[in-house]
Amino acid sequence: MQRSRCPAAPRRARADRSPRKKRLPGTGGDGEAARKRPRKRKKAGGPRAAAGELPAGPDEPREVGQRPDTDGPAEPAEQSGKPAGLSHRQRRNRQKRQRRQQEPPAGSDAERGSGPGPPDPPGPAEAPPEPRSGRSAALRARMEERLLGARFRYLNQQLYTGSSRDAARLFRADPAAFHLYHRGFERQMRRWPERPVQRIVRYLRRRPASLVVADFGCGDCTLAASVKNQVHCFDLVPLSPRVTVCDMAKVPLAAESVDVAVFCLALMGTNLQEILGEANRVLKLGGTLMVAEVASRFEDTRAFLRAMTQLGFRSVSKDLSSSYFYVLEFAKTGPARPGPAPGLRLRPCLYKRR
Repeated sequence: MQRSRCPAAPRRARADRSPRKKRLPGTGGDGEAARKRPRKRKKAGGPRAAAGELPAGPDEPREVGQRPDTDGPAEPAEQSGKPAGLSHRQRRNRQKRQRRQQEPPAGSDAERGSGPGPPDPPGPAEAPPEPRSGRSAALRARMEERLLGARFRYLNQQLYTGSSRDAARLFRADPAAFHLYHRGFERQMRRWPERPVQRIVRYLRRRPASLVVADFGCGDCTLAASVKNQVHCFDLVPLSPRVTVCDMAKVPLAAESVDVAVFCLALMGTNLQEILGEANRVLKLGGTLMVAEVASRFEDTRAFLRAMTQLGFRSVSKDLSSSYFYVLEFAKTGPARPGPAPGLRLRPCLYKRR
């Protein structure tokens, strides 16, 4: 079965239609120049919004030469300070960098106190840098302290490894060395919990004040200044007007003229038998010999006490409770017997370098 076709409608001639005009860019349908719509601002608080103004719309009149997306008349790149050839984002980033450079540094007076809270209290004043002269003085003090320690160790070694005659010659030639040694000695004593001389002072205060005392190696005469007894002070260099300068093995005293003889950290020379024999000479019969010495110096305490009996002394009491020093009390029983005393040995008290 054949389908019938409807006759095609005659096409309208193109002549009926008016020729279509070519649309130029930048023009509307009516040939007028199309206005560019203002861009939407990313931040809602622009300078005009802050002043209570709204951005100009597409129908709001603008001044001649004003760009649609700006709030003021367009200016040339040279006058507005905007470099030519940069996009809007690049100009904005450059403006941010310029503002950061113009902002005051953190902690300055312009920034301090800004913000919603109260201003931060001022911090503690920083100490001014130490001047060069101060650093030099501190360095010099440290060097002098090291030199003092080195010279003290050297002098201490000479005193313990030589005889009392050698020590007398050493300080007679250089009296300032004895003052330096005494400074180092006092620095060592400050580390001890108790000074041995205070133990001797307490002992003498319990005895009659009429007893005559001989202090061998008296130093600064602390013992004489602490008791009411008559005290003869002997040492190698006078640190006090009370001191009589002499060799400890030969003191200017008559035989059997004193009641108490004291050696407080003073048994230094290698000729111990001569020094203790001189103490026996000046002591009265039954007189007291007090010895306070560094504990580590005793090799054999029993051998030392046996040797003291050969020198004419009897052990009365001994205090070995301190780990720093021992206190020994002897009584004179008679003159010293001739001959060597093998057990009369004390280690030299040498300080290690720290």
